[in-house]
Amino acid sequence: MTKESERSTIADVARRAGVSKATVSRFFNHRETLLTPEIARRVELAVAELGYSPSPMAQSLKRGRSRLIGLVVADITNPYSVAVLRGAEHACREAGYLVMLFNLGNDLERESAGIRALTSYKVEGFILNTMGHDAGAALETARQGKPVVLVDRLHRGLEVDFVSLDNWQAIELSGGHLLEAGYRDLLLVTEPLGTVSSRIERVQAFTQFVDATPGTTGACYESRAEDPSGLDAALLQLRQRAKGPCAVVSSNAVVSLRIVAAAARQGWRLGGDIGLVGIDDTPWAPYVGPGITAVSQPTDELGRLAAQCLMQRLQGLQAAPRSILLPGTLHARGSTQR
Repeated sequence: MTKESERSTIADVARRAGVSKATVSRFFNHRETLLTPEIARRVELAVAELGYSPSPMAQSLKRGRSRLIGLVVADITNPYSVAVLRGAEHACREAGYLVMLFNLGNDLERESAGIRALTSYKVEGFILNTMGHDAGAALETARQGKPVVLVDRLHRGLEVDFVSLDNWQAIELSGGHLLEAGYRDLLLVTEPLGTVSSRIERVQAFTQFVDATPGTTGACYESRAEDPSGLDAALLQLRQRAKGPCAVVSSNAVVSLRIVAAAARQGWRLGGDIGLVGIDDTPWAPYVGPGITAVSQPTDELGRLAAQCLMQRLQGLQAAPRSILLPGTLHARGSTQR
């Protein structure tokens, strides 16, 4: 691009073509219907000579549409967030929209700031995968008529479309597999619950599963990245109370890696000394130790469905809020083979 084209404005094009700025604007928006062929050729030549390109954002705003979707995620380093983003972005692009991303970095205080920041860019709707800590900005956005779709995590008081893994099914799948493999003493390890609905729901589902299964014991532990010794202690307690083979259910891929590291510190062999099944499958899961048994989430589909729900709302759908829960799929590997 030349220095001249970098400086060129719609006013420069108008002067070069000997027309008004309004005429240049009509050239880009309604060329065939509002301009004579001779004037259209003059504007076209001026545009080519100056290398001028109109701002897509400015054009969209003039029409009252930004064609932008705001996507807020809790943690972009989490493989789940990346996979959902990929599915949502692809579906939005197919519908003629661009995605603007705001990463919270698991910072509770940034939820409202992220939503307000994207609102300032005139996004037309939101896909939210947040901490569920502060629904204020999201509620205000919904009241202003901008559609909101929640992914994986609910916001208290926010009645909008919701797309998620069926957490109860995923826990049943994980627990049932461990029982079949002969494990009876179980531990669910999760990140700190806080107000994150999916974490809370998995703990509730696990507790119910253990209570409904005679001869099985279970406990839950909230793991913090800054406290690896706490996880070590929880795993040691599991081994000490176990009367037979014991196993861990990991609530997500981030926790699975912490458990793998803790087992390595103890010198334990996955599948032999302790079993492990994780919710969230990853590309590296088959290659860690004997392979980590995992329940994969249909992440691409979750992102795509969230975007489709949002597009339908943007097109005027007035139906009651929908809750779409998709099942997980178990991938059995060496970490649960005794």
